[in-house]
Amino acid sequence: MAPPLFNWGAKDTHRGTPVVVKMENPNWSMVELEGPEEEDLIISDSSREKGKGRGKNAKQLTWVLLLKAHRAAGCLTSLAPALWGLVSAVKRRVAAGKTDADTDGGRENESATVKTRFYSCIKLFLILLVGHWLAGFSGNCSHGDPSLAELLAILEGLKIAWHMGFKTVQCMIDSMDIVQSLLHRDQAYLHSHASYLFDIFSLVDKPWTPVPKGGAVVDLESGEKGFGFFPMVLVQIPMCNEKEVYQQSIAAVCNLDWPKGKLLIQVLDDSDDPTTQLLIKEEVQKWQQEGANILYRHRVIRDGYKAGNLKSAMNCSYVRDYEFVAIFDADFQPTPDFLKKTVPHFKANEELGLVKQRWSFVNKDENLLTRLQNINLAFHFEVEQQVNGIFINFFGFNGTAGVWRIKALENAGGWLERTTVEDMDIAVRAHLHGWKFIFLNDVECQCELPESYEAYRKQQHRWHSGPMQLFRLCLPDIIRAKISVWKKFNMIFLFFLLRKLILPFYSFTLFCIILPMTMFVPEAELPAWVVCYIPAAMSFLNILPAPKAFPFIVPYLLFENTMSVTKFNAMISGLFQLGSAYEWVVTKKSGRSSEGDLVSLVEKPKHQRGSSAPDLEEMKEELRRQEQQKASKKKKKHNRIYMKELALAFLLLTASARSLLSAQGIHFYFLLFQGISFLLVGLDLIGEQVD
Repeated sequence: MAPPLFNWGAKDTHRGTPVVVKMENPNWSMVELEGPEEEDLIISDSSREKGKGRGKNAKQLTWVLLLKAHRAAGCLTSLAPALWGLVSAVKRRVAAGKTDADTDGGRENESATVKTRFYSCIKLFLILLVGHWLAGFSGNCSHGDPSLAELLAILEGLKIAWHMGFKTVQCMIDSMDIVQSLLHRDQAYLHSHASYLFDIFSLVDKPWTPVPKGGAVVDLESGEKGFGFFPMVLVQIPMCNEKEVYQQSIAAVCNLDWPKGKLLIQVLDDSDDPTTQLLIKEEVQKWQQEGANILYRHRVIRDGYKAGNLKSAMNCSYVRDYEFVAIFDADFQPTPDFLKKTVPHFKANEELGLVKQRWSFVNKDENLLTRLQNINLAFHFEVEQQVNGIFINFFGFNGTAGVWRIKALENAGGWLERTTVEDMDIAVRAHLHGWKFIFLNDVECQCELPESYEAYRKQQHRWHSGPMQLFRLCLPDIIRAKISVWKKFNMIFLFFLLRKLILPFYSFTLFCIILPMTMFVPEAELPAWVVCYIPAAMSFLNILPAPKAFPFIVPYLLFENTMSVTKFNAMISGLFQLGSAYEWVVTKKSGRSSEGDLVSLVEKPKHQRGSSAPDLEEMKEELRRQEQQKASKKKKKHNRIYMKELALAFLLLTASARSLLSAQGIHFYFLLFQGISFLLVGLDLIGEQVD
């Protein structure tokens, strides 16, 4: 039998023995290459002359090894700058000496007991943890020494307390299953009735789009002759030290397409800065000279924040001549046809009290923080408010970009200063009195998102403490109200309890407390679907209304869990009326406005005699001048250190290490990235810096 080397006619050639190459560096992977085939062992005359042949596979192996080494070295070298940047950022924040507990952060009214309660709980947890670990070694120690026996008895007591505590944790885990099921069903119901699904599947007919009962508005010329629906409309712009945005908001409102004699604009300035007051007053006077029917009001006694400002303006004697009031915050820029798209819905619908638009954002792509906010608010408007407006005729008024029937405001009791969410307060009271709401998802009003984490955090604190204050105050009125049982159930359980109280409690306790605790005690079992699958499905549903944000679904899930600390703290403070419950801080604006917005103000022709649109070049020049002034001031910017987020980052990262050591790899990655998310937020490395 001929040796295999000379078996030329064989079809089934035997392949060479695999060669396994092992890297000594554990960070490098193992490379398995096929050994040389027998055909490669045949050395031709030409290959002998050129010196090739057997060295072919050796060269390939050498190049693979070099490539792997290069990639590994590249990964190692990229880690060094990242770590150096993180250390530098930490040094800058520590040197700044500013934390979330500073008095200028708005928490000076909070007692020292409330401030330290959170850290006391963490200390107690660490004491029990250390005691549990030390008690595990008690069996290996000698019991002859009396002092040692006493110590072991103490440790055994701590161990018993630890296990009793985790029996409670296991009960909480079981209850989390029920809560998670309720939240998931609520989200699925809202999404199944949202009209954005019709846009996704390219369906032309949207069966739930609100249509005015009296038909669409006709041209202004015919409206002057009495053929249109042009009632008396009052427009209010409440503001407080809004130096960055007052010009664009006043310009947008003054360009509203409505008969001059039936429109009055109130600029309600609550600024305490004399320079800002003077600038706003000059802007109002400029538009008065242009022919706009606009007034400037400034309160001497500035009580009640925004609610007090609006209440004071509604007490003016001339307000009784107007039938509707449109409200815009200082950073909102309505389109000229805003009133023509909203007011007609009131015609032939005497039960309608509010028509509200959807928000859109001029700076949604400014940074990661604004992108994540856009995901949240897209779900809030396009799903939650739209579905509730269609099927229940009720949703929480967001304080701006809406038109109220003044009779509905008066019937509900007017603006009250009892909570920090005066807009939700008036909406709840109006709904209890039988008034209906309409949400227009197809009509947008541009505004601005907070670009710094500090501003966003303060905004979220107010938005989550206020509803709990309102729930305590309105619960008796809801029970006594003459509305259907279904509407009472919706308002008490779905609107307040499930979405405002249970949701932040669920996120905080499950991801920040229960999950890291289960890594230290194996007795508490947490199913993978509770931690991974259901939260991922809920995040996927939340991001559907903003399909362009799909690449940010993982940062969105991690950031929402991180924000649950702020939301949970705000919810508790509002529910039990703690020191920071009535904290009110005006959200910082940057005054961003695209050139397209300015063009729209000029290109939309006005139909008012004696009025003219502002010149585009002058407005652009004014904006450039303001930017130059800001650059010349060279304000020092700073970031804060948020201690609660850093404490939870330490807890989660420790739990991730414990998960890795105990081979619970399914939770390791989530805990690791969630801990990093808390670390980044605690060091204020997300969003813009603050002046």
